[in-house]
Amino acid sequence: MTGQKKFLLILVLGLITAIGPFSIDMYLPAFTSIAADLHTTVAHVSLSLSSFFIGISIGQFIYGPLLDRFGRKKPLYVGLSLYLVASVFCAMAGSADSLIALRFLQALGSCAGMVASRAMVRDLFDVEENAKVFSLLMLVVGVSPIIAPTLGGYITASLGWHYVFILLTIMAAVILAAVHFVLPESRKADPDYSLKPAAIVKSFWGVLIVPQFYTYAFTGAVAAAGLYAYISGSPSVFMEIYKVSEKQYGWIFALVAAGLIISSQVNSLLLRKFKSEQIIPVALFCQCISGCILFLGSVYGWVGLGATIFFILIFLSCQGFTFPNSSALSMAPFSKNAGSASALMGAIQMGIGAFTSAVVSFLSNHTPLPMTGVMLCCSTVSFCILMIGKRIIRYRAHLRKVEEETVNMNYNS
Repeated sequence: MTGQKKFLLILVLGLITAIGPFSIDMYLPAFTSIAADLHTTVAHVSLSLSSFFIGISIGQFIYGPLLDRFGRKKPLYVGLSLYLVASVFCAMAGSADSLIALRFLQALGSCAGMVASRAMVRDLFDVEENAKVFSLLMLVVGVSPIIAPTLGGYITASLGWHYVFILLTIMAAVILAAVHFVLPESRKADPDYSLKPAAIVKSFWGVLIVPQFYTYAFTGAVAAAGLYAYISGSPSVFMEIYKVSEKQYGWIFALVAAGLIISSQVNSLLLRKFKSEQIIPVALFCQCISGCILFLGSVYGWVGLGATIFFILIFLSCQGFTFPNSSALSMAPFSKNAGSASALMGAIQMGIGAFTSAVVSFLSNHTPLPMTGVMLCCSTVSFCILMIGKRIIRYRAHLRKVEEETVNMNYNS
């Protein structure tokens, strides 16, 4: 594979992955405008974010088996088309409840790209390259939190929140064309892959019981839930509590996202000398420390706007180390059913993300405590899952080694 071809593949894979984050980030600065226009509260509007996470979580269970049965591109076409249509109707939403429902449909479409991109990384690149490729995807995906809220803030201030969804519709059309003309079909359709419910459940269960999968999938998912807690709570914290403008909020979001991008690229450099298994625990430990300081600072009033932004920046920068490595390690044991593994990993991540974002909205009390408290819980639980899971992996490896030695001894005797 030539360098130019590899660059184009990663770019398009990054774009279809980024359509979900872009759909989340671009309309965040518009929350207050949407609430005012639809005669409701920001907390009510934020439920459209929770419904988006729920849609992505459910949709990945659908697309995983479809990607393994029909190949990668056909389900991707269907998902992107659904996303495009739903975006059009989001722009015309007349109530908060209709926007919540339409965002669910929009999520069902966008998650096709998220599932397909992870499966295609596993299809197109060697296992040893996966963590580096995921880091490069983070570079493309990481641009969305820098551009999207800033752009969304300016569009909302200049044209109104409806035009945010119009722009997302145009983006979907461009990405759909890129998939058609640039992206190869990385896996042929498999007519033997059953779509019967029992077979699908068996396939997912076969993935879930692999210790390496559930350890790193849940570690990455719970760590990422801290990011979703920030996304859900930050409009209220920054725009209602700290009274920043829509444009200023966009720039704050961009600054934090820049830390995520830089850390993901530093991760690529570290992978030259260290293994993914060595990087993750250090990143999670640092995330726990920054989360603890942020939460205690919020409780006792030690932190203002500047300090809050700083510790959130440190906290989320750790995600640039955790996500690529946990994703690569989760997917490594699978080849034939990479679509199901990708879907299950994404569903776990988005399901936990939806839950945490809903918790932050439910606990909203006009203080930073719901957001910072949930962020701290996510980092702490993730670190505990990793430590316990690694012991299980080592124990299972030891048992296999003992069994193999026993078999060899019996054979030799």
